[in-house]
Order: sequence, then C-alpha cells, then structure tokens
Amino acid sequence: MKKILGIGNSLTDILLQTKDDSILAQMNLPKGSMQLVDEKKQSEISSLLQHINHTMVAGGSASNTVNGITRLGGKAGFIGKVGRDEVGEFYTADCLKNGVQTHIIQSDTPSGRCLVLISPNGERTMCTFLGASSELEPKNLSEELFQDYDIFHIEGYLVQNHDLVRKSVHLAKEKGLTVSIDLASYNVVEENLDFLKDIIHNYVDIVFANEEEARAFTGKEPKEALAELAAHVPIAIVKVGKDGSHIKSGDETIHVAGRPSECIDTTGAGDLYAAGFLYGQACGYPLEVCGKIASLVAGNAVEVIGPKMSDETWRLILEQVEEIIKDNSVKK
Repeated sequence: MKKILGIGNSLTDILLQTKDDSILAQMNLPKGSMQLVDEKKQSEISSLLQHINHTMVAGGSASNTVNGITRLGGKAGFIGKVGRDEVGEFYTADCLKNGVQTHIIQSDTPSGRCLVLISPNGERTMCTFLGASSELEPKNLSEELFQDYDIFHIEGYLVQNHDLVRKSVHLAKEKGLTVSIDLASYNVVEENLDFLKDIIHNYVDIVFANEEEARAFTGKEPKEALAELAAHVPIAIVKVGKDGSHIKSGDETIHVAGRPSECIDTTGAGDLYAAGFLYGQACGYPLEVCGKIASLVAGNAVEVIGPKMSDETWRLILEQVEEIIKDNSVKK
C-alpha cells in the first residue's frame, strides 16, 4: 500500500449550529465561504454566539483527509505547525490517536482555530484565525520529509502561501510523489487563480473540486469544468453534492452516485471524500472503486457535526468498503 503525506493548516474547529443565517449577514460573512479573520474579529463573532453550545474537534482540511485515510486502514503523515498551548496539544494528540505520523512544528504564537457556523441546511461558513499554522514556511520543509511517501496532498487553503506551496510541490516531484490538491473554497480559488493554474498545470496529478470551486477555476458548469480540469491533470474530480461526483482520467469519464444521507453538517465532507479516493489510489483500485469509497465516506460525514465520526461509524464504513471491493471484483 502506498503512503500519503498531507500538508495544511493545523486548525482546531469550534463547531456552532445556528438557528438562522442572521449572524452571517450581521458579520458580513458570505454563506458557504471561508474567511480569514484576525484574533479580534474571531473574538467578536464568538461573543455573539456565546449562548450556543459548541463542540471542539481537531480539523484543518488536509489534516481531516489524512486522519480519514488512517481510519480506513491506510498509512499517512501530516506536516503542520501549532502553538505551545492547550489547543496545540489537543490537536497533536488527536492526530496521534488516529494513527497519523506527525511532522508537527511548534511555535510561540497561539494555535490556529476555525469557527464553523453551521446553517440549518447543513452548509458551513468558516471564520479562520490561522495563528501558528500560518507560520509554516519553506524553510520548515526538507527532502527527508518526503522520503518515505508516495502521494502528497495539499489543501487549497494553503495556496495563499505561494512560496510554501511552490517549494512543497517541487520537493514532492523531485522525490517522485504523485501530487494531489483539493481546491477547498471558491473564494480562495478566485483570489489565487493565476497561481493555482500555474501549480496545477505544472505539478499536480489529482485535482478535487466541488461545483462552486470548479466554476471559479474554469467559469463553467460541472461537466464542462471537469473536461477543462482534466486537460491539465491525469485525474480530475468534480463533486456535485448529493448527486455524487464526476471523475475523468484521459478518455475515461465516470459518474459516481452520492450516498443517500440526512445532511446535518457538511464540515469536512469534501476532505473525507478526498480521504476515500486517495485511500483507493494508495491501494491501487480502479477509479470507479476509488470514487465509490470516497462517496461512502463523505456521505457518512454529513450526518454528524464536524469532520470526526465515531468508531462505530468507521467500523460500518469499513464493512461497506469491503462490499464495494467485492462487488467490483477487485483483489486487494
């Protein structure tokens, strides 16, 4: 089995379910977006929501992905940076508990955290204080970090750090790794479009996008966007929510149905779709099997608050993964 290395913002998610979207309008937060905020702004938003019960979980897009891979039985590591504080300790301990090989650097800056405002329809709007995670820089990367891995996964939220992303993909390619990127958020794509197009065309092998991100990147609707993305990379994936996902590699185009789910919260669903797909790639499964595993994991993720699922849910997922493999006559 191939081994996967992720890099991203080491964030602890603070999850809050809102009764309506009035807080979004009040704080000028576009619904479904990810907004970078400073510590003061995040405190203002927190004070307005202090009456709402919250849940704290270790998050961050690429971190959610590698944690999902290890829960599926894969091998994965993660590069990130946290503060020397309680939140940083909580974050690192959670990764280790899930079997992730950690390459975590410590800083004197407070650990990053993300307020996730969950609307009644399950859509999430994120207000992110990057804290120590934003201090991850090119000098923290070395050839040795990539030595024992086969696939390198980057979260789109990291592309605002152009120098870091450029060095990481250069090192990954030097070591012969397959490079994967999740576009993460439509506003991040819009703000970094030229840089993303350059990186994807020259370094990336697998692109994950939802329909808003695909539209921001190509200006086109899902199927046409898929074709344009696939012109730049060996494997392109466009996710279309409950309708599943479209996957294209060369002349092969596949539609994978979505798993019927009762959506409570979409936080981490895209990250866990990537986990399922990359796990399938690491095992050498065909594209359709990779897509079915991805859809299964993401479909379960939207039925819980936050990106972390219970041990029992993962047990059931693993049983269903075995059924997918058996049904498609794939030998491990």
